[in-house]
Amino acid sequence: MPNIDIPVPEELQELMAAPKCLDLRPPPPKTMKIQLPSGGALTALHDIGKAVPTDCSLAFSLMMQIMPLMASMECILKVLKLLKPLSDAVTSPPPTPALIKEIVEAVADLAPCFLSITPAGMIPFVRDILCLLLAILNCLIGQLKSLSELVGGLTIQLEAAEASGNKDLVAMLQCAQENSLNSMQHLMNGFGPVGIILDLMAPMMSIAGVSAIKLPALGDSSSTAGLTDALTALQSVVDTIQTAVDALGGCQ
Repeated sequence: MPNIDIPVPEELQELMAAPKCLDLRPPPPKTMKIQLPSGGALTALHDIGKAVPTDCSLAFSLMMQIMPLMASMECILKVLKLLKPLSDAVTSPPPTPALIKEIVEAVADLAPCFLSITPAGMIPFVRDILCLLLAILNCLIGQLKSLSELVGGLTIQLEAAEASGNKDLVAMLQCAQENSLNSMQHLMNGFGPVGIILDLMAPMMSIAGVSAIKLPALGDSSSTAGLTDALTALQSVVDTIQTAVDALGGCQ
């Protein structure tokens, strides 16, 4: 069969050409930061575990840092606003009418912050955090139960394969079982931050009139008995948190 050359337009040739190295080159690393009033700075985190950082990912990293910071700064700034005229009144007596007016206005501005150390101000915060922890625990426990059922099923299949002498199936099931147990250990590590938050919340829960709640040591979950004990302990914590949340008005 004869070969026939078909002319291709230059525009199409450019589109079909192999990409140049420059086309595939990742963008050069950038730095984003926010200067803080105190003199420090927040710097965007480069999470290379997900992908090559982009302007969007760096901006979102800063946004995730600045939101809790701004929420916590409101009362601090109001305190500083009050301290400034108080300092002037102490260092340059007697205070002028304008300075007294400034102090009175700053105290009035600060009044809502005093609610944070009263049950009325602390209860909504404690309730919402407990509701968040409740959702996280229920999610993790659900995944843990699913993995437990998977490991149990693999154990039964493995025993049957060993009894029949099917070495290939035994090797495959052992690999699957090992992977499931590894996944379970990673999942168990997810309960660690929940325990830390519960410990940090103890003073706030006391103000809200709620007894401190601690996450128990979960022990070794690699065995069926250990996993059952861990699930029982975790469910007990969930029940305790649910009782406290219901007493505070329940989750939305």
